[in-house]
This record gives sequence, C-alpha cells and structure tokens, in this order.
Amino acid sequence: MIDHKIQKQLIGSCARETTKFVIEELHDECFAILADESSDVYQQEQLALCLRFVNKIGEPVERFLGLAQVADTTSLTLKEAIQTLLMKYQLPISKLLHCLAYQLQLTLVAVAKENIDCKWFFGHLVDLLNVLGMSCKKICMLHVAQAEYMIEALKQGEIEAGQGLNQEMGLARPGDTRWRSHYKTVMHVMSLYPSIMKVLFRLGKESNSAEALGAQTMLEVFKSFLFVFMLHLMNEIFGYTSDLSNALQKSDQDIVNAVDLLEFTKVQLQVLREDDGWNEFLEKSLLFV
Repeated sequence: MIDHKIQKQLIGSCARETTKFVIEELHDECFAILADESSDVYQQEQLALCLRFVNKIGEPVERFLGLAQVADTTSLTLKEAIQTLLMKYQLPISKLLHCLAYQLQLTLVAVAKENIDCKWFFGHLVDLLNVLGMSCKKICMLHVAQAEYMIEALKQGEIEAGQGLNQEMGLARPGDTRWRSHYKTVMHVMSLYPSIMKVLFRLGKESNSAEALGAQTMLEVFKSFLFVFMLHLMNEIFGYTSDLSNALQKSDQDIVNAVDLLEFTKVQLQVLREDDGWNEFLEKSLLFV
C-alpha cells in the first residue's frame, strides 16, 4: 500500500470511478464547460476543464472533468485540447452549450498573443517578474519600498487610512500565465508602480553584475510611455471583461442577465474607443507618467 506505483494505481482507479459517476449523472443531457489555464509544480501548461449541467432533480451543478497538457495557450491549441478531452469521455460536441465566459477568455488570449504591442508588453511584464521575484531579498526590498511609500502618502494625505485599506500585495509568479492572473498582475503593478521603480533603481546601483544591468534595462522600459500606456490599456480592458467573465461563471446566471451584461461591456468598450473616452484615458495615462 505504501509503494509509489500502487498508490498511483489507486488514485487512478478512484479518478476513473469518480469521472464515471459524473458522466452517468450527466446522462445524455446538454452541458456547458468551464475552461481555465493552470500549471503544475514544474510550471508546465495545463488546461483544467469542468462540466456545468442540470442534474436529474433540476439542480445546476459543476463537476471537474480532467486536465490536459497543452504546448501553448493559443486559441487553436486550447480548442483541440477541449475537443480531445470531451471525445475521451465520449461527450458529444452537439450537446455542448455555448459558454460565453469560456469564449471570452479564449478570444482575449488569442487577440493579446497576436497583437505586437501586447506581445511586447507582456514579454516585458514577464521580465519584470523575473527581475523582482527570483529571491527573498528582492521581495523584501519591494515590501520595504511599498511600506515607505505608504507612510509618506499617508503623511501627505494622498491615501486614506482605515481597516482593510492599503493591504500588502505582491506580484504573480513568473511562471503563472493564466488569463485571470494577467489582470491581477497588471493591477498590482499599477498599485506598486512607485515602489517597483525604486527597487529597480536600487538594484541597478548595487554593482556592475549582469543582474544589475538587467535591472537598469528594465527600469528604462518600465519608465517609458509605451509601457505605462499599455499597462493602463490592459487594466481598462481586463477590468471591463473580467467583471463580465466572473458574472457569466455564476451558476445562477440566467441568459437575460448574461445578454444585458454583454451589451453593457460592449458599450463600455465603445465609449473607450470614442473621442471623449479615449482623450480621458490618454490624459490619465499621461498624468501617471
């Protein structure tokens, strides 16, 4: 029983029996899917897939179906992985209901990876996380810099004090490439912007090592208008679409509310594209620099 191979066989048997129960519970009814990117302990890309359906007594339920290894996170690769997983358990595509939240996430990932400016921005964002998140010393430096900034901002009356406000925050791991983690990382980089700049400056002045040169290079990119502009743009777009995606994934969301939310998000994005909305956004980005 303590042999590693025997334990893996037992776990595999339990997983197969659990999945068999889920398929039997679904029977031959229609279903929707929830898909999300994840990574294992070796930072290998995976796709986690859940089924959402109404059971025999009329209750909406969600059941985990399985994981699939993926080479990348392009929309075509994710689509093929989903189809393969469904075919493995003999779940017909014809029974699959259109899932707006899933489609929204795949579309955003695909557009971001095909746009040159987005690829440039997220490439440098990964570099930033690598520079700041590879040692306890750097993480501590960031926490200290943020504490110094908070103390000064409170003295100047730039931020408010109170319970639950000004909580300590960090940055996502460099290997975390999930769609939802991008929005969280962008928000945190915006909030920690002055502190990150101070840490990069200190790291660049420490020595002439390759690490210091990397921090100096990253600081120049970090201060550039293009980086700040893309940071604000991604924060705006992810903010609109994240609210919609989170709402669509609620099990009690009905189709009428879903359509209203979709229309509201389209209006928000259209306002951003129009002259007044774009000028306001551009002014905010310029003032941030």
